[in-house]
Amino acid sequence: MIGTMPNAPALKPAAESFLDFCRNEKGLAPNSLAAYEADLAKFIEFAGEGASLPEADDLRRYVDSLYARGLSSRSIARHMTTLRNLYAYLLREGQLEHDPALVLTLPRQWTALPKYLSLEDIERIIRAADGSRPAGVRDRAMLEFLYATGLRVSELCQVRLTDLNAELGVVRVTGKGNKQRVVPVGSVALRAVSDYLAGARGALLKGRASPYLFVTGRGSKFTRQGFWKLLSVHARKAGVFRAATPHVIRHSFATHLLE
Repeated sequence: MIGTMPNAPALKPAAESFLDFCRNEKGLAPNSLAAYEADLAKFIEFAGEGASLPEADDLRRYVDSLYARGLSSRSIARHMTTLRNLYAYLLREGQLEHDPALVLTLPRQWTALPKYLSLEDIERIIRAADGSRPAGVRDRAMLEFLYATGLRVSELCQVRLTDLNAELGVVRVTGKGNKQRVVPVGSVALRAVSDYLAGARGALLKGRASPYLFVTGRGSKFTRQGFWKLLSVHARKAGVFRAATPHVIRHSFATHLLE
């Protein structure tokens, strides 16, 4: 049995009034309006054609029924957003004294896992950097370092010379919220960085000073956009045209580590 709030308006006219508001005042796109209409039609069917506006317990029961039908989290979240908007509208219009839809908590929506590259793809991209040129030596070192540590690109660009302890095989990283952590660095990446430091970094700096580990041909530190461009160039050389982004490299690190 559906319970109702004292002095609650009838559900169907309330829903129609809300849809008119969305159509005429909010100017919702036709697709959004159609989704609201479909969601509210299912809610009215659940409550009953002549029912008054349901209370909090029945809102929970309705959401439970959506889960029981096997709807995805994304679909359930949309239904719940429709209900929350309906009740918020009626509250603003003075037709409700309180908002029972506040009890509804949107389900976590799981997005598709990021794609990852195979180990062979990663190696082809790294080999595409020309090791006979200082910039190519640096690019190989950056790619090896990123793949070996799983850093974010913004973190990679911020690494300073003093952050790397090659003897211990670790790097100190400053991440989101200015929080620091110590990350292991694999031996292959350490050798690539050592080759870079042995001559390529000095050749790029041309006598200029920089506290950052990886520098551009102008002697400045890398930007996220600069590294994206670098990665894109080498991926195209390697014939890897799909999903070659810094985030995918990072996810590839995590995937290969688990494997």
